[in-house]
Amino acid sequence: MAQELIGKVAAITGAASGIGLECARALIAAGARVVLVDRAGDRLKEVCAELGPNAIPLVIDLTDPADVAGMMPQILEKEGQLDIFHANAGSYIGGEVIDGDPDAWDRMLNLNINSVFRSIHAVLPHMVERKIGDIIVTSSIAGLVPVVWEPIYTASKHAVQAFVHTVRRQVAKHGLRVGAVAPGPVVTALISDWPKEKLDEELAAGGLMQPAEVAEAVLFMLTRPRNITIRDLVILPQSNDL
Repeated sequence: MAQELIGKVAAITGAASGIGLECARALIAAGARVVLVDRAGDRLKEVCAELGPNAIPLVIDLTDPADVAGMMPQILEKEGQLDIFHANAGSYIGGEVIDGDPDAWDRMLNLNINSVFRSIHAVLPHMVERKIGDIIVTSSIAGLVPVVWEPIYTASKHAVQAFVHTVRRQVAKHGLRVGAVAPGPVVTALISDWPKEKLDEELAAGGLMQPAEVAEAVLFMLTRPRNITIRDLVILPQSNDL
Protein backbone atom coordinates (compact mmCIF):
# COMPACT_ATOMS: atom_id res chain seq x y z
CA MET A 1 0.00 0.00 0.00
CA ALA A 2 1.06 3.58 -0.60
CA GLN A 3 2.54 5.42 2.37
CA GLU A 4 0.13 7.91 3.88
CA LEU A 5 1.39 11.38 4.80
CA ILE A 6 -1.37 12.15 7.28
CA GLY A 7 0.28 12.95 10.60
CA LYS A 8 3.78 13.15 9.11
CA VAL A 9 6.08 16.10 9.74
CA ALA A 10 8.17 17.39 6.85
CA ALA A 11 10.79 20.13 6.53
CA ILE A 12 11.63 21.72 3.20
CA THR A 13 14.52 24.11 2.58
CA GLY A 14 14.22 26.94 0.10
CA ALA A 15 10.48 26.77 0.75
CA ALA A 16 9.51 30.42 0.40
CA SER A 17 9.15 30.16 -3.38
CA GLY A 18 9.45 27.96 -6.44
CA ILE A 19 9.77 24.19 -6.12
CA GLY A 20 10.04 24.29 -2.34
CA LEU A 21 6.81 26.23 -1.93
CA GLU A 22 4.89 23.96 -4.30
CA CYS A 23 6.22 20.87 -2.52
CA ALA A 24 5.06 22.33 0.78
CA ARG A 25 1.65 22.97 -0.72
CA ALA A 26 1.41 19.40 -2.04
CA LEU A 27 2.50 17.77 1.23
CA ILE A 28 0.08 19.86 3.29
CA ALA A 29 -2.74 18.88 0.92
CA ALA A 30 -1.72 15.23 1.50
CA GLY A 31 -2.09 15.62 5.26
CA ALA A 32 1.42 16.48 6.45
CA ARG A 33 2.56 19.32 8.65
CA VAL A 34 5.39 21.17 6.92
CA VAL A 35 8.18 23.30 8.35
CA LEU A 36 9.11 25.78 5.63
CA VAL A 37 12.80 26.64 5.94
CA ASP A 38 14.16 29.75 4.22
CA ARG A 39 16.17 32.84 5.00
CA ALA A 40 13.46 35.14 3.59
CA GLY A 41 11.55 35.72 6.82
CA ASP A 42 8.94 38.15 5.53
CA ARG A 43 8.14 35.95 2.54
CA LEU A 44 7.87 32.89 4.81
CA LYS A 45 5.27 34.64 6.96
CA GLU A 46 3.23 35.48 3.88
CA VAL A 47 3.24 31.99 2.38
CA CYS A 48 2.61 30.26 5.71
CA ALA A 49 -0.37 32.53 6.33
CA GLU A 50 -1.65 31.50 2.91
CA LEU A 51 -1.02 27.77 3.44
CA GLY A 52 -2.71 27.62 6.82
CA PRO A 53 -1.98 26.17 10.28
CA ASN A 54 -0.09 23.12 8.98
CA ALA A 55 2.62 25.41 7.55
CA ILE A 56 5.28 26.40 10.09
CA PRO A 57 7.89 29.05 9.19
CA LEU A 58 11.52 28.63 10.21
CA VAL A 59 14.04 31.30 9.25
CA ILE A 60 17.44 29.72 8.59
CA ASP A 61 20.39 30.91 6.51
CA LEU A 62 21.67 27.66 5.06
CA THR A 63 25.02 29.22 4.18
CA ASP A 64 25.67 29.88 7.89
CA PRO A 65 26.93 26.70 9.61
CA ALA A 66 25.71 27.93 12.99
CA ASP A 67 22.23 28.48 11.61
CA VAL A 68 22.18 25.01 10.06
CA ALA A 69 23.31 23.50 13.37
CA GLY A 70 20.34 25.15 15.05
CA MET A 71 17.81 24.02 12.44
CA MET A 72 17.01 20.54 13.72
CA PRO A 73 16.63 21.52 17.39
CA GLN A 74 14.12 24.18 16.35
CA ILE A 75 12.18 21.71 14.19
CA LEU A 76 11.96 19.29 17.10
CA GLU A 77 10.98 22.07 19.50
CA LYS A 78 8.15 23.09 17.17
CA GLU A 79 6.93 19.67 16.04
CA GLY A 80 8.55 16.97 18.17
CA GLN A 81 9.59 14.78 15.26
CA LEU A 82 10.71 14.84 11.63
CA ASP A 83 9.59 12.22 9.13
CA ILE A 84 10.53 13.86 5.82
CA PHE A 85 13.40 16.17 4.98
CA HIS A 86 13.58 17.79 1.54
CA ALA A 87 16.92 19.51 0.84
CA ASN A 88 15.64 21.74 -1.92
CA ALA A 89 17.41 25.09 -1.61
CA GLY A 90 19.87 25.93 -4.35
CA SER A 91 21.00 28.52 -6.84
CA TYR A 92 22.03 28.59 -10.47
CA ILE A 93 24.83 30.05 -12.57
CA GLY A 94 25.23 29.34 -16.28
CA GLY A 95 27.47 30.66 -19.00
CA GLU A 96 31.00 30.35 -20.31
CA VAL A 97 33.65 29.52 -17.72
CA ILE A 98 36.03 32.05 -19.25
CA ASP A 99 33.52 34.83 -18.52
CA GLY A 100 32.57 33.54 -15.05
CA ASP A 101 33.00 35.02 -11.59
CA PRO A 102 34.75 32.50 -9.28
CA ASP A 103 33.44 34.31 -6.21
CA ALA A 104 29.88 33.85 -7.46
CA TRP A 105 30.71 30.20 -8.13
CA ASP A 106 31.82 29.81 -4.52
CA ARG A 107 28.53 31.20 -3.22
CA MET A 108 26.54 28.87 -5.44
CA LEU A 109 28.66 25.83 -4.59
CA ASN A 110 28.32 26.56 -0.88
CA LEU A 111 24.52 26.55 -1.13
CA ASN A 112 24.17 23.74 -3.66
CA ILE A 113 26.66 21.37 -2.05
CA ASN A 114 27.84 22.28 1.45
CA SER A 115 24.43 23.32 2.79
CA VAL A 116 22.86 20.13 1.43
CA PHE A 117 25.53 17.99 3.09
CA ARG A 118 25.32 19.90 6.39
CA SER A 119 21.53 19.96 6.59
CA ILE A 120 21.18 16.24 5.87
CA HIS A 121 23.91 15.52 8.42
CA ALA A 122 21.86 17.54 10.93
CA VAL A 123 18.66 15.52 10.49
CA LEU A 124 20.16 12.03 10.23
CA PRO A 125 20.66 11.25 13.96
CA HIS A 126 16.96 11.80 14.71
CA MET A 127 15.82 9.68 11.79
CA VAL A 128 18.34 6.92 12.50
CA GLU A 129 17.24 6.81 16.14
CA ARG A 130 13.59 6.44 15.08
CA LYS A 131 14.55 3.96 12.33
CA ILE A 132 12.32 5.60 9.76
CA GLY A 133 12.46 8.65 7.53
CA ASP A 134 12.60 10.01 4.02
CA ILE A 135 15.21 12.36 2.60
CA ILE A 136 14.66 13.95 -0.80
CA VAL A 137 17.20 16.17 -2.55
CA THR A 138 16.34 18.50 -5.40
CA SER A 139 18.98 17.65 -7.96
CA SER A 140 18.78 18.35 -11.70
CA ILE A 141 19.05 16.63 -15.04
CA ALA A 142 22.42 18.42 -15.04
CA GLY A 143 23.46 16.01 -12.28
CA LEU A 144 23.12 13.10 -14.71
CA VAL A 145 23.84 14.65 -18.12
CA PRO A 146 26.60 17.30 -18.30
CA VAL A 147 25.04 20.48 -19.68
CA VAL A 148 27.58 22.38 -21.72
CA TRP A 149 26.23 25.88 -21.02
CA GLU A 150 26.26 25.47 -17.22
CA PRO A 151 29.49 23.69 -16.21
CA ILE A 152 29.71 24.95 -12.61
CA TYR A 153 26.06 24.25 -11.87
CA THR A 154 26.41 20.84 -13.52
CA ALA A 155 29.42 20.07 -11.32
CA SER A 156 27.44 20.99 -8.19
CA LYS A 157 24.60 18.65 -9.10
CA HIS A 158 27.00 15.82 -9.93
CA ALA A 159 28.32 16.22 -6.39
CA VAL A 160 24.77 16.05 -5.05
CA GLN A 161 24.08 12.86 -7.01
CA ALA A 162 27.20 11.18 -5.64
CA PHE A 163 26.20 12.15 -2.10
CA VAL A 164 22.63 10.91 -2.50
CA HIS A 165 23.69 7.53 -3.87
CA THR A 166 26.31 6.85 -1.21
CA VAL A 167 24.33 8.11 1.79
CA ARG A 168 21.30 6.13 0.61
CA ARG A 169 23.29 2.92 0.83
CA GLN A 170 24.73 3.86 4.23
CA VAL A 171 21.41 4.54 5.91
CA ALA A 172 19.16 1.93 4.27
CA LYS A 173 19.94 -0.42 7.16
CA HIS A 174 18.28 2.08 9.50
CA GLY A 175 15.02 2.10 7.55
CA LEU A 176 15.69 5.43 5.84
CA ARG A 177 15.05 6.20 2.19
CA VAL A 178 17.13 8.74 0.28
CA GLY A 179 16.40 9.85 -3.26
CA ALA A 180 16.84 12.68 -5.73
CA VAL A 181 14.31 14.40 -7.96
CA ALA A 182 16.11 15.58 -11.08
CA PRO A 183 14.03 18.00 -13.14
CA GLY A 184 14.88 19.70 -16.37
CA PRO A 185 14.32 23.46 -16.69
CA VAL A 186 11.65 24.74 -14.31
CA VAL A 187 10.07 28.20 -14.23
CA THR A 188 11.61 29.52 -11.01
CA ALA A 189 13.88 32.34 -9.90
CA LEU A 190 16.87 30.13 -10.77
CA ILE A 191 16.45 30.96 -14.45
CA SER A 192 15.87 34.67 -13.87
CA ASP A 193 19.19 35.40 -15.62
CA TRP A 194 18.02 33.79 -18.86
CA PRO A 195 17.66 36.30 -21.71
CA LYS A 196 13.99 37.19 -22.20
CA GLU A 197 14.01 35.94 -25.75
CA LYS A 198 15.34 32.54 -24.65
CA LEU A 199 12.74 32.29 -21.88
CA ASP A 200 9.88 33.25 -24.22
CA GLU A 201 11.12 30.80 -26.83
CA GLU A 202 11.31 27.91 -24.37
CA LEU A 203 7.89 28.67 -22.88
CA ALA A 204 6.32 28.77 -26.34
CA ALA A 205 8.00 25.50 -27.31
CA GLY A 206 6.96 23.69 -24.12
CA GLY A 207 10.57 23.41 -22.98
CA LEU A 208 9.94 24.47 -19.38
CA MET A 209 8.05 22.86 -16.50
CA GLN A 210 6.13 24.45 -13.66
CA PRO A 211 7.18 23.97 -10.00
CA ALA A 212 3.89 22.19 -9.24
CA GLU A 213 4.84 19.45 -11.69
CA VAL A 214 8.04 18.79 -9.73
CA ALA A 215 6.00 18.75 -6.51
CA GLU A 216 3.78 16.01 -7.94
CA ALA A 217 6.90 13.92 -8.62
CA VAL A 218 8.18 14.44 -5.07
CA LEU A 219 4.80 13.42 -3.66
CA PHE A 220 4.96 10.25 -5.76
CA MET A 221 8.40 9.42 -4.34
CA LEU A 222 7.28 9.93 -0.76
CA THR A 223 4.09 7.88 -1.01
CA ARG A 224 5.62 4.66 -2.35
CA PRO A 225 5.37 1.65 -0.02
CA ARG A 226 8.22 1.57 2.51
CA ASN A 227 9.92 -1.32 0.72
CA ILE A 228 10.32 0.82 -2.41
CA THR A 229 12.95 3.55 -2.87
CA ILE A 230 12.83 5.89 -5.83
CA ARG A 231 16.56 6.49 -6.16
CA ASP A 232 16.37 9.08 -8.97
CA LEU A 233 13.27 10.51 -10.58
CA VAL A 234 14.09 12.40 -13.77
CA ILE A 235 11.32 14.58 -15.16
CA LEU A 236 11.72 16.55 -18.37
CA PRO A 237 9.57 18.71 -20.60
CA GLN A 238 8.45 16.73 -23.63
CA SER A 239 10.46 18.95 -25.98
CA ASN A 240 13.71 18.63 -23.99
CA ASP A 241 16.39 16.78 -25.95
CA LEU A 242 18.71 15.94 -23.02
